[in-house]
Parts: sequence; C-alpha cells; structure tokens
Amino acid sequence: MEKVVSGIRPTGNLHLGNYFGAVTSFVRMQEEYDCKFFIADWHSLTTHPKPADIRQSVDTILAEYLACGIDPNKATIYVQSDVPQVLELYLYLNMNAYLGELERVTTFKEKARQQPDNVNAGLLTYPTLMASDILIHRALKVPVGKDQEQNMEMARKCARRFNNIYGVDFFPEPQSFHFTAQAVKIPGLDGTGKMGKSQDNCIYLKDDEKTIKKKVMKAVTDCGPQSANSPKPEVIQNLFDIMNVVSSPDTVRFFDDKWNDCSIRYGDLKKQLAEDINNFCAPIRERIEQFSADKENLHRVAMQGAEKARQSAQQTLDEVRQIIGFHK
Repeated sequence: MEKVVSGIRPTGNLHLGNYFGAVTSFVRMQEEYDCKFFIADWHSLTTHPKPADIRQSVDTILAEYLACGIDPNKATIYVQSDVPQVLELYLYLNMNAYLGELERVTTFKEKARQQPDNVNAGLLTYPTLMASDILIHRALKVPVGKDQEQNMEMARKCARRFNNIYGVDFFPEPQSFHFTAQAVKIPGLDGTGKMGKSQDNCIYLKDDEKTIKKKVMKAVTDCGPQSANSPKPEVIQNLFDIMNVVSSPDTVRFFDDKWNDCSIRYGDLKKQLAEDINNFCAPIRERIEQFSADKENLHRVAMQGAEKARQSAQQTLDEVRQIIGFHK
C-alpha cells in the first residue's frame, strides 16, 4: 500500500472547510492507503502558545478526527511530539537547507509580516520540519491544499538534495495529492476567500445551534438581484456553495428559483442554511463530545498511534544515520 502522510496544527477546532476539504478524504483514504495522520503540535510553537492551550487543542483535534470517522485501527493517528525521530531528521535536513531559499518561501514572508516581533528560527525552518514529517515515513503522497505547494516543493528539494549529496536513491519525492479529482472548497461567511481560522469566517464542527445561527445571520450579502436570471455575485454564490453541501437538492433549487425570479429574501435563505448546517453538524458534535469526555481512550489512541509511527520513523532514521556515516 502506498504511504500517505498528513498533519494539522492544533490551533483550534475543525471547521466545515477542514471537514469537506480534508477530513472526508482522510476517511476514504484510510481504506486504500497506508495512512499516517498526525497532530502537528511542534509546528504550533512558532506562535508561542500556552502549554495548557497546546494540551487542550491536541485532545480536541484528536476527538474531532475520531468523531469524523478516522479509525485508529485503519490509519495511524499520532501526536507529532510523541515521535522524537522527526526532530533528528529535521536537524539533518536543516544542515542541507540554505538561508536564501528558506527566506523566499511565501508562507515565511507572510508570517513575518503578520508577526514582526516574533520572526523566529522555527518560522524560518517550518518547511524543513514539514519535510521531516513527510520523509520520516518515506511517504509518496501528501493531501494538502494549494497554499502548501511551495512547502511541498521544499520537501521534494530536501529529498533530492539528500539523495544527491550522499549518492543514494533513498528518499522518494512526495507528491501533493487529492483523493478526488477536485477538492471541495468551502467559502467563508465574510463573502471572500475560503473558510479559515485566521479569517475568522468559520462554522466549527463543535459550534452549537445558537452559535451557528448567529454566525450565518451575520453572513455578508448584497442588495439582491436586480434582474431575472442574473449571475450571483461572489458573496451570494458563497452561501449557495455552502448550501450545496449541507442542504437537500430541493432546498437549493427552491432558493435558486427565488434568486432567478428576484423574489429571494436573504433572511429566509440564512435561516434555512443555519438550520441545515446545524442538522449536518449535530451528530458530529455529539460524537466529538463523547470522545472528548473519554480522556483515557484519547490517550490510548495517541499512544497506539505513536508506537506505530515511532517504529516507522526509527527504521528510516537508522538508514539515514548509516547513509550519513553515523552509527545507528
């Protein structure tokens, strides 16, 4: 089975964009691939989170993974910091990475602008830590969005450079991967771009009915259609795009017809959308609460996953040490 690796930073709850963009693919991939899904708590240190927040976020993400259908008996689920072999490989990759290329990474430049008082070395070498996460398992595929493509190219560069320096064909060059032909993109409620934590335009899987309704009712709209069968502006199409994944086809057609004959009322559209989002999230929310309440089970799943991940990582690291010239 081909190896697949993917991780998520524990910076908050999963939202609808995560669910449709990644998690549903993970659930399907675990049936066909050797999957390793991890919670990237080391990556989160670039923003200096509080210790209690890291622990709580890791438990939250793990409970949400399980609630969404990722099965620890089918896929390896682990916490990044439980696999110390990643850091040793990170060191070796950093020795072969160059300042100029790391400074040119778009995500580094963006983060440096966003947090000018905290441009730390971890932020600069984020791509090599990501590469280590992938290469430590010699993964062939990594399900990521387009915003991570430059980091993926760095991972491939790290693999090529190691192979060239030591004259081996050891690390495969990992490829970005979508399980389906086209990933489902969930727009944000602010009328522009995709749903994301940093944009504060999310519906989280844990949001209760009242919170969902409040967020949806505040979603950006316009003054309404000015002529029959006119194209929908982006802010309105965004609401219909969300409706397409949570509502029935009849509901979507009803409001589409209302748009086309210029009789649409955004208040009615938003109320229906909020109700449908809540109906979609309610069973997931219930499972998240159940998994979150059983800390012993969460710990057991994390330890089981860590053991499997360490075994895979150590095998790679033993060979890397031998290639470089160190003792095992």
